[in-house]
Amino acid sequence: MSENISPAGMNRIVREIKILKKSPLEGITVDISSDNLCEVYATIAGPENTPYEGGSFRMKLVLGPEFPAAPPKGFFLTKIFHPNVSSNGDICVNVLKKDWSPALGIKHVLMVIRCLLIEPYPESALNEEAGKLLLEDYEGYSKHARLMTGIHAKATEPKKGDAGIKKCISKEKKADKKKSLRRL
Repeated sequence: MSENISPAGMNRIVREIKILKKSPLEGITVDISSDNLCEVYATIAGPENTPYEGGSFRMKLVLGPEFPAAPPKGFFLTKIFHPNVSSNGDICVNVLKKDWSPALGIKHVLMVIRCLLIEPYPESALNEEAGKLLLEDYEGYSKHARLMTGIHAKATEPKKGDAGIKKCISKEKKADKKKSLRRL
């Protein structure tokens, strides 16, 4: 896919990726495949005081051959209950549509998507159920979003090969257990 982008577009992508690596965004980790610079992967930490807090949401931006003249397409790869995210992960936010400008970049798009987790925009809902619930019953919406976050977006336990990490976690759990017992 990278071969379809103009050299100027490719230079822009490389420049933006370097900036993101040098100055990471708060709550966002960017991961670029060296095989295809036109697919930018990111992990967004669920913002505090939202139903997404504690979650880790994987997403992807696809930069088409017209980038930066045309906006990237955004997708959540982690299932999320959100008015502006369809059931297949499509993200609806104006910066990816009518408000796009070549002056904007990958960094700006990622910040706007993270902000969308803080303040959803139910008036342009792709997920009508989430949009309606947000407008009519915020507590019901929040409860459903927290449940989905707990099921789909929680950090996973270490794999078998991660023995060192498992030992650290085990030690921390034992220490926490001892502290709890001492309090009793």
